[in-house]
Amino acid sequence: MLDEPRSGRLAAWGNALLAGLVPPDDAAERIAEGDTVHRVTGLPGEEGPVGLTLALGRLRALGATGLRVALPVPGHPLGLSGPPEFNARAIVAEEAVTACGVALGLVPEVHEAGPEGDVHVEVVWHCMAVRDAPPADVPSLGEAERELAQALREATELLAKLDVAGSGPVADAALAAYRARAEAGRQLLAPGYPPRAVRVLELAQKVGALIRIAEGPGGDGREHGAAVSSSQIAARREALRPVERTARRAQVAAYNAAVEERERRAP
Repeated sequence: MLDEPRSGRLAAWGNALLAGLVPPDDAAERIAEGDTVHRVTGLPGEEGPVGLTLALGRLRALGATGLRVALPVPGHPLGLSGPPEFNARAIVAEEAVTACGVALGLVPEVHEAGPEGDVHVEVVWHCMAVRDAPPADVPSLGEAERELAQALREATELLAKLDVAGSGPVADAALAAYRARAEAGRQLLAPGYPPRAVRVLELAQKVGALIRIAEGPGGDGREHGAAVSSSQIAARREALRPVERTARRAQVAAYNAAVEERERRAP
């Protein structure tokens, strides 16, 4: 969830659309990215599932002025404000989007089918009522950037201490893949976002890449580095938890920056 969550793409390009900076079809295409199809179900005024273009238009007609991201996990409802039904579904998905100006939220449900190399991915966004209240534990962009700088230092030191950094072909490949994406100049955020948000999101994703290297492909820490016993793996995971939490908070701050910027400028 520290790479590019679908909720991040939906919020970023949805915000650009709501601000009149991109046309609806372009926004829908960028949100779907490599997925086969995205649909939204449960929208007020719609009897069944609808496509992204219609859904974003419907949200705007209902009064939505912006979209915010939530990246919760059990024990940390980051970006959520309730009610419990919405929070529970969002925590299972580990992501969600909430609308500003209308008390609605969207949680993705991903369905995959087909053989490796030809996987059909369908995403269904469940639209649900949300509580009109401040989201939980969301930092400002400046706060997130300061926290991230410290987290990056801590992650690098920790990986070196655990004999992880640069160890093994899989670790090398993971770092190379991250660098290739960064060097390709991919557009991390949609039009309308401040440069600082792009910088924070890129740094958060770099921290996420380091965390994935430490955890290994299976998430058990056995692929990289010297920690092989269950107690060592548990210690590594515990040491990385606050770093991962900081990176998720920074991602939320970056994706929400366009909305925060508009609200600061509003009279």
